[in-house]
Amino acid sequence: MFIGHQAVAFALKKVSPERSLGTLMAAAMFLDLLWPVFLGLGWERVRIEAGNTAVTPLAFEWYPYSHSLVAAIGWSLLFGICFWKGSRKQLVVLAAAVFSHWVLDAISHKPDLPIIPGSSQKVGLGLWNSVPATMIVELGLFGIGLWIYHTISLPKDATGRWAYAAFVIFLLVLYVANIFGPPPPNVAVLRWVGLTGWLLPLWAGWFDGHRSVVSGRI
Repeated sequence: MFIGHQAVAFALKKVSPERSLGTLMAAAMFLDLLWPVFLGLGWERVRIEAGNTAVTPLAFEWYPYSHSLVAAIGWSLLFGICFWKGSRKQLVVLAAAVFSHWVLDAISHKPDLPIIPGSSQKVGLGLWNSVPATMIVELGLFGIGLWIYHTISLPKDATGRWAYAAFVIFLLVLYVANIFGPPPPNVAVLRWVGLTGWLLPLWAGWFDGHRSVVSGRI
């Protein structure tokens, strides 16, 4: 999934209003933030194959260190511990945000997610085999997450209003382009585009800092 992961971050702001949306966004996206780094290091492999699924041409050949079940559990605990402050609830929220990524990917991917590194046992329910079903599920999740965030926060200034709106529009445009646009020309370009994903949590943290959580709405 793509904007399904951002949806989780938006929704979790209600559970953890004291947390920056940027941190929640980094948690929900964390496995995909690691993936292009591991591609660049040669630890993981992907192939561009038109028609691999109806939604994406990416054939994930080898990505056990970022996307196996065991790795996802490990990254969830590590992220939660590293950014844990305050109550134990905060650790659980952050770890759950990271692990939600693997769950959503298991729903959308075809069976290519390994259980443990090096295992031949792989899972995936294959939602990506249908463009209409994918868009209904993912846009539905995004709409719910966005509605939750929008109803509990108010802009303090123009940045909180327009940088937030631009972020949402950017995600939707990028989402449509990913589904209906041409495939990336090569893996190198894909890797560099993937690395720009690190900017999204920074963007989210920026506009979230210019918005106030309205306690009466929580």
